[in-house]
Amino acid sequence: MPARSTRTRPWRLPLPVRLLLLSQLAFNVGFYLVVPFLAVHLGAGLGLAGWVVGLVLGLRTFSQQGLFFVGGALTDRFGVRPVLLVGCLVRVAGFCALGLTASLPGVLAGTLLTGFAAALFSPAVETGLAHEGRRLEEAGTVTRAELFALDAVVGKVGSLVGPALGAVLLTVEFSTTCLVAAGIFVLVFALNARWAPRERGVAREASITAGWGAVLRNRRFLVFTAFYSTLLLAYNQLYLALPVELERATGSAGALGLLFVLGAVVTVLTQVPLARWARRRGAATALPLGFTGTGLAFAVVAFATAVPAPGWVPALTPAVLFVVLLHLSSAVAGPVARDLVPPLAAERNVGAHYGALASGGGLAVLAGSAALGGALEPGAVLPWALLAVLPLVSAAGLAVLTRRVPPAGRTAGDPAGASGRSSGAASPRATGPRSAGAPRS
Repeated sequence: MPARSTRTRPWRLPLPVRLLLLSQLAFNVGFYLVVPFLAVHLGAGLGLAGWVVGLVLGLRTFSQQGLFFVGGALTDRFGVRPVLLVGCLVRVAGFCALGLTASLPGVLAGTLLTGFAAALFSPAVETGLAHEGRRLEEAGTVTRAELFALDAVVGKVGSLVGPALGAVLLTVEFSTTCLVAAGIFVLVFALNARWAPRERGVAREASITAGWGAVLRNRRFLVFTAFYSTLLLAYNQLYLALPVELERATGSAGALGLLFVLGAVVTVLTQVPLARWARRRGAATALPLGFTGTGLAFAVVAFATAVPAPGWVPALTPAVLFVVLLHLSSAVAGPVARDLVPPLAAERNVGAHYGALASGGGLAVLAGSAALGGALEPGAVLPWALLAVLPLVSAAGLAVLTRRVPPAGRTAGDPAGASGRSSGAASPRATGPRSAGAPRS
């Protein structure tokens, strides 16, 4: 039965799928409960030097984003359930270490554990959603792209609830906040130990390195990752470039929090309907459109920087448009891109491919932000112009790439179909109905 575009509510989905979404929500709540306040704790609370605080925060990012490929490969080898559970326990240990120690080695250990927990947890959840989404799509319940859209929504809600709860807990010791976050993950562990999806009919890989080899041989996926990484680099500019634009426009970054709330509201209200619309159009249309919108978001600020407008409201308008366009573009492109990973992987080594996609984005953010950071200053046009061009180049590349997604039974990057295995990519529903403009090879 063909998958239909429904208005399926999360509470009507099967319990294991609801649990995956709830776990993602809780994971983000716990993360944002602690991490936004970590720098203050390290500097003002523990009296660490600024460069040490920067080092600790950098190591946290590396241990998370940079090691996603490890979590993905472990998921392919051992399955979603065990890796997800271990990720919860590692994060409990990390938050306990951060809350109960005041020494630099203890802080470093807690920070690394906290980041590595996400490197285990997130690829496991994405792989679980991919597998469960494929079954639901074949049953005509909900499409896999819509399921990823729901995941993005609950993640964004968690990113709002976490800091709000953390702000409430500012009146108590940082150690108490860490222990509250650890308690959240104990609950997530208990729920998943009882009801996490038990994968049926999913072959396990013989070794961890098998998934990495499959990714490295999948040239089409590597090109896709390179293009997709520009979206992640662009989204990261909410934290790096947007404060600079606010300084230029208003003389202060005081409106940054309100713009973050605006972006979250845009995502919550539009993510699912835009993902449903994008899936009907197909990846070959939705991805170039989403990346083009991302480029336009930066072009708006580049133009406003070159031709500044007088007055507080006109000066702030480019930043508002930037946030809205960036979140709308991500809502269009993000779920479709994540839905495209299993077909590009021929439904094999899915975890390793999701992990590599995230790690590739992390490297792009690290390199791109380092290169642009020195040039980003109030009134500088060139960084915004470059950031406008990169997504437009990716849009053009993805327009070609998504029309050449491998057909059933072929491994992406292996046009001869050397794998000789049929897979879930055999279903035209893997990336959307053919009649809706889904890519063909």
